[in-house]
Amino acid sequence: MSRVTEPFIALQHRNFRLLWGGQLVSASGTLMQNVAILWHVSLLVSPAHKGLALGLVGLVKVVPIVVFSLVGGVVADALDRRKLLLVTQSFMMGTAAVLAFLTFRGLTVLWPIYLLAGISAAAAPFDSPARQSLIPNLVPVEHFPNAISLNTIMFQAASVLGPTIAGAVIAGLGVGWAYALNAVSFLAVLVALLMMRDVPRRKIEEAGRINYKAALEGLKFVFSAPVIRSSMLLDFLATFFASATALLPIFAQDILKVGAHGYGLLYAAPSVGAVIMSLVMVSVVGRIDRRGIVLLWSIVVYGMATVVFGLSRSFWLTFACLAAVGGADTVSTVLRNIIRQLATPDRLRGRMTSVNMIFFMGGPQLGEMEAGTVANFLGAPFSVVSGGLACVLMTGWVAAKTPSLVRYRREDELDPEGRKRAATT
Repeated sequence: MSRVTEPFIALQHRNFRLLWGGQLVSASGTLMQNVAILWHVSLLVSPAHKGLALGLVGLVKVVPIVVFSLVGGVVADALDRRKLLLVTQSFMMGTAAVLAFLTFRGLTVLWPIYLLAGISAAAAPFDSPARQSLIPNLVPVEHFPNAISLNTIMFQAASVLGPTIAGAVIAGLGVGWAYALNAVSFLAVLVALLMMRDVPRRKIEEAGRINYKAALEGLKFVFSAPVIRSSMLLDFLATFFASATALLPIFAQDILKVGAHGYGLLYAAPSVGAVIMSLVMVSVVGRIDRRGIVLLWSIVVYGMATVVFGLSRSFWLTFACLAAVGGADTVSTVLRNIIRQLATPDRLRGRMTSVNMIFFMGGPQLGEMEAGTVANFLGAPFSVVSGGLACVLMTGWVAAKTPSLVRYRREDELDPEGRKRAATT
């Protein structure tokens, strides 16, 4: 009998357990810093330019992601992924430390914040493909869906802890300490990576080369599978139109008037809903048959909850709407990740993940810029409501254009040889 109960079966594998625990600490620190950057920026600009200044945070993050994503995936498929993670995590720890140092010295201008946010984001296109591609090598294939669900729980738990702690730290100690604590948090992943033992090595013929042809091979693979392609497009469109995180300081300061503590709670609200839904998904994900329909409806709920959030003038209604946003996004995230990772051969996982990063991270970062620009001219509530409605409309459009996604079922993940894959027609 397994020493780990069924909903947590993937945690019986030591290497996965180490990475999971290290990421919980590190991701909490990263989310803490994200909250601190938005709050810091909002304090350094005039009210008339606040929306645009907050939106620019997303822009400076997305540019390096777009520039380096394909390269990062190729590198993750060619090199030892664990060693690559040691480099990227150390690099991001250094940028957080510099940001803390400058803030403690009395930072009063915006450009160093934007610069360091962009430099740190440049590591993500190398870090994320390596990290996500490593997970299937840490657990057997039959435990992989559980590992994905547990990884979602980990990230969403961090998304509750990070912003909540950030609100308290910012209010009590200042934004500099939020940056400093994030720098320290990277040690958890670094130690976990160093403690791993017997990580399966890829065969020499499965390791890719770092060249232009390898990048094109990854693109060709992704765009030849309609279910994978449409799931990425859905992710991009939903987060581009309905991404309102950058506007939370405006709602906390000017609309709801709840201060730094309230801001931290609102920022954490999507993750409260996500944690609850993650606990549900870890038990039921294996029993969801019509995964395409469930995926589409989860994004519709995501958009409608965003609409109500934009209309709300009550703190607790806003909190509930943001929690619903997080819960719906969790359902979508778990299903999309299972489909994509089990659809992709190990030698291409880094490149598939790097293409997905353009959608997964580019969507919300560009969305923050779009939301900030609209808010600057038409107001934050209009920006949020219109974005939520656009999300719902775009979901319907993708469903109409991709009938294979609407028909997609759990059994479509099995190919004739018994290996997991997504539908390709």
